[in-house]
Amino acid sequence: MPAHELEFSTFPSGHYVDLMPYQYGREACTPGHAFGPARRSHFLFHYIISGRGLLMSTNDSGAKADHRLGEGEGFLIFPDQVNTYVADLDDPWEYVWVEFDGIHVKDDLEAVGLTPSSPVYRSRSSELRGHMVEEMRYLVSNRDASPLHLIGHTYLFLDYLLRSVDHPAEQAPGKLQGFYIREAVDFIKEHYQDDITVEDIARRTGLNRSYFGKVFKAATGKSPQQYLIGYRMAKAAELLKLTSLPVAEVGRAVGYPNQLHFSRAFKGAYEVSPREWRRRNALTL
Repeated sequence: MPAHELEFSTFPSGHYVDLMPYQYGREACTPGHAFGPARRSHFLFHYIISGRGLLMSTNDSGAKADHRLGEGEGFLIFPDQVNTYVADLDDPWEYVWVEFDGIHVKDDLEAVGLTPSSPVYRSRSSELRGHMVEEMRYLVSNRDASPLHLIGHTYLFLDYLLRSVDHPAEQAPGKLQGFYIREAVDFIKEHYQDDITVEDIARRTGLNRSYFGKVFKAATGKSPQQYLIGYRMAKAAELLKLTSLPVAEVGRAVGYPNQLHFSRAFKGAYEVSPREWRRRNALTL
């Protein structure tokens, strides 16, 4: 029986917000080797280099689901999701992994259809998939590089992951609707600081509001208004963590001229007030 092989490393610094790796590694498992049941605090992506195995996870409703996976596929584990994964008895898998997190990561993954109910990675591009695996292997092999260097390669990994994923939500309605979603998301990112409405976003795509809302929710799982608020609140959290701007200024910077309205929206997203969130999370500069 081949020996169990494991190599991994943890990221040396925690002072990053948009994207940060926590650990990365490679594992060649022995038959039946299992991990879990367990919960993770961050996103954890495995890519299967060879062999087969079974992922047992919980979906968005908390129900259990089994996913049998093999070479060339991958799976994503989500924060606070209970899961177990087991190597095949006859053809145990070898995989590389990256554990990561960041303010925009959840929205980026949901936008391409990766959710607790749909955690399986299948690529639509062998070229992009190859680049993604190269970046994962690079992190494992260059663990002594500087933090900024590793952060840069983590961005490349995530970019290739997002661009290579076989996105069923986008394929079902067709490429044209995928174009509408990209136009809408780009408009939100460009104008979240302004007093924009769902009508403004729909106008950018050329669709009427009702139809646009249906298309957007089918692709992202969120209404346009929910996505806009979530993006603004993520930017607000970033400012609260990294700057000493007054709460009112933070609110204005993300499109809320009224501090009370901003505080209510922030508490709705993070379950605490902006001041309390800053107290718990602000970096010591």
